Amino acid sequence: MRFAPYLVFITLWSLVVYGPIAHWVWGGGFLAKLGALDFAGGTVVHLNAATAALVAALVLGKRKDYARQAILPHNVPFVLLGAGLLWFGWFGFNAGSALEANALAASAFLATNTAAAAAALGWMFTEWMMRGKPTVLGAASGAVAGLVAITPASGFVGPMGALVIGAAAGVLCFVATNFMKRALKVDDSLDVFPVHGVGGALGTTLTGVFAAAYLGGVGFPEKMTMGDQVLVQVTGVLAVAVWSGVVTWILLKVTDAVVGMRVQPEEEHEGLDTVLHNEKGYNL
Repeated sequence: MRFAPYLVFITLWSLVVYGPIAHWVWGGGFLAKLGALDFAGGTVVHLNAATAALVAALVLGKRKDYARQAILPHNVPFVLLGAGLLWFGWFGFNAGSALEANALAASAFLATNTAAAAAALGWMFTEWMMRGKPTVLGAASGAVAGLVAITPASGFVGPMGALVIGAAAGVLCFVATNFMKRALKVDDSLDVFPVHGVGGALGTTLTGVFAAAYLGGVGFPEKMTMGDQVLVQVTGVLAVAVWSGVVTWILLKVTDAVVGMRVQPEEEHEGLDTVLHNEKGYNL
């Protein structure tokens, strides 16, 4: 029964948060009617889930050792393995959104790889300039930020647009990650919001720029200018963030009141692997 709060919350969240947003964008809802462009889920998946993650982090509160001692990565080689698997799998995520093996899928594939590489370099060089040393963990985080940012744009932009979107995501998501940790002190352990939220919002907005035919994109819907398209994209970002944030907060509060969300302090001290699974992780 320890998992009951999370199962209840996830079920409710899927029905009342994800479902309506998917309809707005992909099911003929108001954002689709406005002409919003989201090829593979920059708003529906990434911004939506990242906003929910931010709200959950704020409602649940910080881990007991947060800001008291360094919480270092458990295993950097495993981080790189995971990032590599994500990079590879993202080709199916983005290119697969074309729904068949065609020129659109090939273009989305190329845009995805280009943006990820540019973002990895953008994050790495920004970290190098601001901290004096680049890290492989940072490069991996940057690659994921680029993959997120290109997700809404992958079927609408060309290689140069993907390059700019990826590089911008690497820089901006690095800055956002540091701002959340150092200034806001939000305990977002996997940097979900600064990577997936900021990256998703950035990619969705810039889709309205680089979808322009004269910038290598597929062009805008009929009678739409770049300004019009950017306004629609920003409207989508704001609508998704507000709906996801407000409804997630309500669901978390209701779930917490009914079945409880946070483990007991002594359970957190013992470790959730042991408490929930009777297992203990080891550094390899």
